[in-house]
Amino acid sequence: MERIDGHTRLCGLIGNPVEHTMSPVIHNTLAEKEGRNMVYVPFHVEQGQLASAVEGAYALNVLGLNVTVPYKGEVIGCLKETDAMAGQIGAVNTLVRTKGGYKGYNTDMMGLYRAMCAEGISLEGEEIIILGAGGAARAAAFLCASKKAAKVYLLNRTSGKAEQIAEEVNRAAGKAYPGKPCVCPMRMDEHGKIPSDRKYLAIQATSVGLYPNVEDAVLTDSDFYRKIHTGFDLIYRPSQTRFMAMVREQGGRAFHGLKMLLYQGVTAYELWNDTKIEEKDALAVYGKMKEEMGIDE
Repeated sequence: MERIDGHTRLCGLIGNPVEHTMSPVIHNTLAEKEGRNMVYVPFHVEQGQLASAVEGAYALNVLGLNVTVPYKGEVIGCLKETDAMAGQIGAVNTLVRTKGGYKGYNTDMMGLYRAMCAEGISLEGEEIIILGAGGAARAAAFLCASKKAAKVYLLNRTSGKAEQIAEEVNRAAGKAYPGKPCVCPMRMDEHGKIPSDRKYLAIQATSVGLYPNVEDAVLTDSDFYRKIHTGFDLIYRPSQTRFMAMVREQGGRAFHGLKMLLYQGVTAYELWNDTKIEEKDALAVYGKMKEEMGIDE
């Protein structure tokens, strides 16, 4: 975009904190490539001010917003409408302007799916292991169910949260695909019960291994990693986590979460602007993101 004027459309990110976000790189680069008169900025929103921020953004004709921690769940109560998948997940990260208010979407999971597809990873008919039972793991379980995974093993240190997520996902999935998929909750220390006569896709959905604790992993047993044909870590800093390194040591492929971040942003941009980004432009943005982060792989 060459200049800001009276026709410039505004998009942004609301959260706390937002100072180190990569989102402006994604959206401002896409706007520049498309020649679109749009600018994207982060907005630091203090606790207790979320509803006022959303209402004020709509009154100010803000085209769309991303939402990050800690507001992805709370923001649902501020919206006119919520997309069905985002409602099931219980988290919204993208607000799209509609008549009378914003509609909420979860482009994190759309981004994860597009990132996996870009790497040749399929979910349909796949047997999958998800590590963790937090918000990201819950969303990943719903994604796997919606894409007709054959079976999902949901592993967590304690069983309570994993059992709750499994019940919710199985109930929701059973309406559309009776009997499939089956989400099976387990404790981390029960991973040996997962059949070893086949290979699995594993999604690392915890914050363990996030910079600066780069030597940490939720599981360090090499027997577990021998079962993995592909590991996808939702963490993107560092660019190789210990989880990824252990997958690779046992002959599997491993990916970090930067492409998920890219494609969740691309999907949000497409929703705001009713457009479709060409893959070459998405990959050009990815190159710029890696450059900003000092990632060379």
